[in-house]
Amino acid sequence: MPEAVGIYRSIKLAVQLFGRPLESLTAHELRRVAHVSARQEEIEALILETPEAARVMLPAASIDVNLMAIRRRYADDGEYRAELARFGLDVPSLRQAVVRDLVVEAVLENVAARSVPISDTDVEIYWHLNQHRFRQGETRLLRHLLVTINEDLPGSGRQAARARIDAIRARLLSEPQRFAEQALKHSECPSALHGGLLGSVLRGHLYPQLDAAAFALPEGGLSEVIESELGYHLVRCDAIDNERRLNFADARQTIREHLESRQRACCQSEWIEALRRQACVRSPVAHRR
Repeated sequence: MPEAVGIYRSIKLAVQLFGRPLESLTAHELRRVAHVSARQEEIEALILETPEAARVMLPAASIDVNLMAIRRRYADDGEYRAELARFGLDVPSLRQAVVRDLVVEAVLENVAARSVPISDTDVEIYWHLNQHRFRQGETRLLRHLLVTINEDLPGSGRQAARARIDAIRARLLSEPQRFAEQALKHSECPSALHGGLLGSVLRGHLYPQLDAAAFALPEGGLSEVIESELGYHLVRCDAIDNERRLNFADARQTIREHLESRQRACCQSEWIEALRRQACVRSPVAHRR
């Protein structure tokens, strides 16, 4: 069980820290994952020993929803189980790791709920002290189309994938209005269900290759074919919303959410630090080591 938890934590951290699968990380990135994982393991162990953790009752539906979200990433049950086995996991051990994760999240959420509420005055003070920071960066209304590369799947190798996306791009150059239709038919990005629509995107929120191309496009422009580790991409810029300074009415909710998030994180940090102090008192020798 502990080994399965560690593997599951490392897989999650690889995505959270670097946006990539664990097996694709460099040696330096793997060391970073291991370091963060060790810190999290220490904190989780302390949390799971608390009365708060003992009181957590997870609905079976909540566990199943999280497991199903993982299962949906794979084409079928065989691929799903094979991928788990590759990491030294199986369905029962994955379930145990997910349950542990959910218990820790539930405890931290309950601790955060004890934080002092943010008042309107707090929000207004923060605005007056920091209003120079409140600028809405340039956003672009973007559409995206992805053709993945899979050398193990007939018709999806590098050359075939490139030929497919080149044909799609040629089609869109002559009939730009067909982007939504082409995305729905051919894109392997989840946005395909919405005609490839990514929504209003701020600079820096996409993969670097896509971001550079998207923010160089004129309104209505279609990118060249872009290659990334995911495959081949096309990006279309439907509209550009230039940078502007926000007023208080626009910024109020953002400020409140920021202050609430900071307050909740502070409450959680203080509680965890108190657990550490208690653990040191109980085991001073282990602490000195």
